[in-house]
Order: sequence, then C-alpha cells, then structure tokens
Amino acid sequence: MTREKSSYAVQTVEKALDILETLTEETRHATLPYLAERLDLSRNKAFRLLATLESKGLVERDDASGIYRLGISSVELAQRLLNSTSLIRHAHPVMEKLARKHDEAVYIAVLKGEEVLFLDMVDCDQAIKTTSLVGKRFPFFTNAAGKAIKSLESADLLEKFFKKRKNGGTLDPALLQTELKTIRERGFAVDFDGLGEGIVTVAVAVRDYAGKVIGALTMLGPSFRLMTSRLEDEIVPSLREGAEMLSLKFGYAKL
Repeated sequence: MTREKSSYAVQTVEKALDILETLTEETRHATLPYLAERLDLSRNKAFRLLATLESKGLVERDDASGIYRLGISSVELAQRLLNSTSLIRHAHPVMEKLARKHDEAVYIAVLKGEEVLFLDMVDCDQAIKTTSLVGKRFPFFTNAAGKAIKSLESADLLEKFFKKRKNGGTLDPALLQTELKTIRERGFAVDFDGLGEGIVTVAVAVRDYAGKVIGALTMLGPSFRLMTSRLEDEIVPSLREGAEMLSLKFGYAKL
C-alpha cells in the first residue's frame, strides 16, 4: 500500500511538471481539454493538478478564454534559480562592464546537448536591437556561442555529431568542421546571420579549473554596427579579456 501511494505521488509530481513544461512552450491553446489530451490525462485529474498549481501561483487561468499560462510564482522561482547559479552570478558583472563599454547586448550561454541555451543578458541602450534571447535554445551551429564551445570539444564527440548529421539537413559537415578548427586556433567565434538576417554574434569560451568549457561570453547586435573592423579592433579583445577574467574566477589558469 505504501509503495503504491509513493508511486502515485511520484507520477502526480511528474504530470504536474509536465504541465509546467508544456506551458513554457504553448500559450495560445493551453485550455483544460487541450492539456488533458496532450498529456494523456483525464480532464478531472488535469483539473485537480491545475487547481493545485494555481493555488501556489505557479499557473494562472484567464477567466474569459479558459487558457492557462505560467503564473508569477513560476517567474519568481526561475529568477531565484538563475540568480543562485554560480556562472550567472560571476558572469553578470563582467557582462555589465562589456555592455557599458560597447553599448551592445551581452549574454552568457551554455551548451545543452547540441543546442545553446542563453542564460542571462545585459542589454544595451541602442534604439535598434534584437529581442531578448534569455531562456531560448538554438542549434549550436547557428551562433558564435555554440561554435566557440563546440570547437573545444574532443575529436570523438565532434565525430559522433558529424556522423549523425551526415545524411540529415542542409548542414555541410566538412565546412563546419573546418570552421570549428579555425575557431579553435583563433580562440573566438563570429557568426553572421545564423540567428536571423543581419544579426552578428561573437563569442569566447569560458573554462573552469580543470580546463573544461562551461559556457561562452557572447555579444550580439546588428551587422551595420558590428562590422569586421570593429569586431577585430574592439569587440574581440574585450571579450577575450572578459572571458579570461571569468575563467580565473572558476580557477582556470592558462599555461
């Protein structure tokens, strides 16, 4: 009996987490019937789970449309989690300094599987700028942050990725492999148009005490401001210095 109750409790928690995860992706159609069908729940069970989450402020329901969305408590919880993350805590002052110096948006990004997750941002004061990418994921080969991190992975891991991609998509493995080799030799990555037409990303990897890459310090802006001459003369040297300072905070000492 105890084991059955325990198993039920765990399943209930899993379903509640599934609801929260679904609401991070879907906001237009997230009614009770939609969520019940998508998560393979009875409407009664879905209602009880949603009511519990709603009582804690983790979800909210629009009375007019019946659509559920993440509540303010979810946002607060996520923010507290982000603020407690050591990478963000150490990176933010460095990012603020870079953003003030160059008046461009600066991010700290990490690799999750084959995707880049943009964790935190310090925005610029420019009139023309991109929307925030915080919390968003992109294939690593679409941006400088992903390329800067991936370029320092072991040859075996890269080989596995290229084998998987050999017969899929329009990505040219040979071209990307050459680009990653160049990035590894230069110590920084620049990408044009990977995140949208006219968008430039430039990044330098950050390491920890063991030399492991833990993220990438990244600057993002429109191509008419991030021109090649400015990248080479101003942006890249600053990002190198910032990434070195951040790596030192994690105990990395370049030999």
